[in-house]
Amino acid sequence: MVESLISDILFGFTGLISIINPIGIAFVFLDRTASLTTEERTALARKIAINVMCVLLVAFFIGTPILHFFGISMQALRIGGGLAVAVGGWQMLNAPDTQPAEKPAVKRVDADNAMSKAFFPFTIPLTTGPGSIATAVALTANRTHKLSEFVISSIASVVISVTVAVTVYLVYSRAVVFAKYLGVEGTKVAMRVSSFLLLCIGVQIMLTGFSEFLIPIATMQPVVK
Repeated sequence: MVESLISDILFGFTGLISIINPIGIAFVFLDRTASLTTEERTALARKIAINVMCVLLVAFFIGTPILHFFGISMQALRIGGGLAVAVGGWQMLNAPDTQPAEKPAVKRVDADNAMSKAFFPFTIPLTTGPGSIATAVALTANRTHKLSEFVISSIASVVISVTVAVTVYLVYSRAVVFAKYLGVEGTKVAMRVSSFLLLCIGVQIMLTGFSEFLIPIATMQPVVK
């Protein structure tokens, strides 16, 4: 049980961090908050991290009922979400080298309106976009009503949300340090590695969806006439 919990946490954390790519986005965050002081940027990073945790918790615990309401199966979610994640990873992996600050079109902010921009656009869509939300829903798509398994899955969801939020805060609040020591070339390498991980995670999600769809068909008993 403990091994399953640790495995779920590591898989979920790795998948979401690869999709969010906080190191790459940190340079965008730094560029858009250039007019803020270190204390103001740290406070904004803390607010964004709290928002990220709330968004992921909502996706983990309410995402599946919403899918049921719209009649979307878990298999369709995994296949479609995995395809979207894999395509995004493939595009990032093969994208030409550009300055990270050029990618998301987010306007600069000043100290007066920085906090009002913490949720939109800094949390959504800059940090937690459709890919990360779909992945969070897919990770808990098979959550059962058995008490022990539900508790384990819930603990994993909370731990993943908290660790992702803490990671976002640490990276964003230290964006100046990353810019100084990692540099442009280091950022490119980090983004390529995370892109490859993202591609693999998307393929894994798709394989899970296909297996869940095909195994019941393969094990169906033939109709006796």
